[in-house]
Amino acid sequence: MSLFQSAPRARRRSLVLALASVASLASGAVFAADSIDPRLQQAMQRDLGISARQLPQYLKTESLSLRQGASAKRALGSTFAGSWIERKADGSFKFVVASSGTGKAARSLGGAEVRTVRHSLSRLESTIAALRRLALSRVAGISKPLGGVNSWYIDPLTNSVVVSHAPGADADAVDFVASSGADAATVRFETDVGSPQTFDLVRGGIGYHWPLGEGRGVCSVGFPVTKGEVKGFATAGHCGSVARMVYIDAFPNSRTVLGVVMASDFPGTDMAWVALDDKHLPVGQVTQWANDSTVAVKGSVEAEMGAVVCRSGHVTFYKCGIIRAKNVDLTSIAGVVTGLTLTNACSGRGDSGGPVITGAGQAQGVSAGGTLPTTSTMDNCSLPVEQRRSYFQPLNPLLRKYGLKLITS
Repeated sequence: MSLFQSAPRARRRSLVLALASVASLASGAVFAADSIDPRLQQAMQRDLGISARQLPQYLKTESLSLRQGASAKRALGSTFAGSWIERKADGSFKFVVASSGTGKAARSLGGAEVRTVRHSLSRLESTIAALRRLALSRVAGISKPLGGVNSWYIDPLTNSVVVSHAPGADADAVDFVASSGADAATVRFETDVGSPQTFDLVRGGIGYHWPLGEGRGVCSVGFPVTKGEVKGFATAGHCGSVARMVYIDAFPNSRTVLGVVMASDFPGTDMAWVALDDKHLPVGQVTQWANDSTVAVKGSVEAEMGAVVCRSGHVTFYKCGIIRAKNVDLTSIAGVVTGLTLTNACSGRGDSGGPVITGAGQAQGVSAGGTLPTTSTMDNCSLPVEQRRSYFQPLNPLLRKYGLKLITS
C-alpha cells in the first residue's frame, strides 16, 4: 500500500521549474552542461518542457542558490521568509529570496532577487506548529474528525500556509484552522481534486512485496544503506511492519526472500528500513528503467525548493518534477504524517518507498504517495503537471533516526 494522494486545482501562481540538480553539492562545483546524462535531459524535456539550451542558465542559477541559500537565511535573520529557484516568463531562471523586512542585509545578496513580503518564515512556522499540535493531539473516537482536511504546509511563493481540503470540505478546513488557534492571517485555503488515499507499497526503484491477506502488498526499494556491517535499504514506513519478511517482486508471487523490515514508523513519519539477506548486495544506484541505465547516488544534500527531482518506482518508472513545498503535514486513515516534501512528479500505486534523487545524484527521500484523480485508480500521470501532488519522506531524518549510512557510488 502507499501513502496519501491529494492534488490542488490549477491556480495562478509563479511557474517554478528547475532542472535536476547537476551541481556537486558537496563541493559547490558546477558541471558543464554537456556532462549531464542525455537520458536525464530527455526526462526533463518530457516531464517539464525544459529545453537543452536553457540548461546552462539553470546551472548558473542553481550554483548561485547553493552559494547564497544558507547565507541569505543568516543575513536576514528573523526577517527571512524563504528562498527558491523560479522560472521566469521568458523561460530563464532566477534565485529568489523573500524577506519581511528591508535594509542593507537584503540588498547585499548579490545575484538573488529579493522580494519583500508580509510574513516572516518564523511566523508561518508558528502557524504550522499550531495546526500540527491540534492534529497530533486528536484522540480517535473522541476528538472531532479532520473531515476533508488533506494537508497543510508553508508556501513561500505566496507567503502563506496552505491548508488543502477535499471538494466540498471548505467548512472542515476553516473549522480546523479556527480550532487550532493558528494565525488565520497567514492561511490560504486550496481545494484539491481528490482526497487522501493509500497507495500500494513501493520500493527503491525495483519492486518488492509481502503477503497481505489473500493478496500482497507491493512497494519499491529506496536508497541502499548500511548499519554497521548490516546492508539494507531505506523505504516508506507504510511499506511494511517490523519483522515482516519481504520478497523480490515478480509475477505472480516470487518467494525469493529479499530481507526483513528492521524498523518502521508510520504514521507520524513515513520511514522504515529493510535489512537484506546475505544473497543480495545493495549498490549506490537508482534505476531509470531504460536500457539498464542508472543514476549514481553521490550524497544526500537537500535541494532547494523549485529544484527538479526525479523519482523511480516499478509502476510509473522514472518520472521527474519540481519541489513545491517542504515540511508538509498530511492526513490519512492511519493518522497524520508530518515533515513530508511535495513535488509534482507523476507517481502511482506501488511506487511508494522508491528513491527520489536529483540529477547530480543527491538522494532526497523515499516516495510516500500522491494524489489519484477520480478518473484513475492507479496513478496521477493523467493530471496536468500543475495539478499533480506527490510526496516523499526526506531521507536525512530517516538516516539519523535509525543510525544508517547511505551507500554511494
